[in-house]
Order: sequence, then C-alpha cells, then structure tokens
Amino acid sequence: MSSGLRFAPANEASWDDLQAILTGAAGRCQCQRQRLGDHDWWYMPASERAAILRAETHCDDPRATDTIGIVAYQDDEPVAWGAVDRRGVYGRLRGSPVPWQGRDEDPDDETVWAITCLVVRKGHRREGLTYPLVAAAAEHARSRGASAVEGYPLLTGGADITWDELNVGPVGPFLAAGFREVSHPTKRRLVMRLDF
Repeated sequence: MSSGLRFAPANEASWDDLQAILTGAAGRCQCQRQRLGDHDWWYMPASERAAILRAETHCDDPRATDTIGIVAYQDDEPVAWGAVDRRGVYGRLRGSPVPWQGRDEDPDDETVWAITCLVVRKGHRREGLTYPLVAAAAEHARSRGASAVEGYPLLTGGADITWDELNVGPVGPFLAAGFREVSHPTKRRLVMRLDF
C-alpha cells in the first residue's frame, strides 16, 4: 500500500472531497447507473443523480450507520472512490442476465455485497491505487457483515481503456485481493468473488 494512503467510509468523508474525485464522466454518472439501471439513469439529470448519491453516502455525517462506499486519501488529498454495497441494491446488475449465467443463487441475498465502481482521480491514475482500493472495499464489506463480496472486472488485454468502460476495474486488483473467478460470462468480463 502506498505510503500516506488511508481509506474512510464515505460518511466520514466530505461531500466536496467525493466530488473532487468524481469529475468528467464519473461526475455525470454520480455512481447511479448501476444502482438505478439504464432506463431511469439515462433520463435523470446529473444534479438529481448527485442528490441521490449524497443521500446514499451520508457524506459529512460520521455518525451515520450506513454508507455505500469508501474514499481514499493520499496525504489528506482525496484520490479515489470505491462503490461497495449489498448486491441486491444494484438494479442494473440485477436486471442483466450476464452476471447470473450458470449461477443458481438468490440475487437478493443481503449477505453478498458488490464492488461496482472504482474511480481514481485525474492526476493520480497509473499509480497502482486500484489495488489497495479493491482490498479496502472488500474489507469495508466484510466489516459491515458481508459473507462474500463480488466484482465484475474487465479483461483489458493490456490495452488502454477509457474510464467509462473500466469503472468496474481491471482483473489484476481483484486477483491480488484474493478474489476468485466465478464465471466468464462475456469475452471481456469476469464475475469474481471473495468469500469471508
């Protein structure tokens, strides 16, 4: 782990810090596409998406008992965001047949969590921050009672990929954090899982 790197549940981070990370496409998404599903997300203004995210993260409220992700700080500068929550809250994930191919389990199992979005702030990319971010997101899920946590990373083949496509993360950080492959539902997408 990089020196000076620490992680905080989003409710212990400030809203301004989170928004400093979520710029460009991530700022327009506000980490809502996976939660809302394509139809509701597509027609919703970014300002409404941000309002939902703020309510879900409980940023600036360290006494909140619930939050939906973690914020990474490098020497007190906000540098990364990881969305992690109960798998069943992600409407887009639940509505897609892809992650469920060949699997016989309840998508609404409250004890299984999912890491659905990873954002590293511009100016801090290509520093290896996704590795400790995935590990910290998994630990956050475990500490909140998860029996397992899943990820849905992309096989990049070493190619440069835009954030819009790589927001799920590459495979390497999940492997390094101890996740195992559950299925390979598409040519470039894996379902990976860490059981606690």
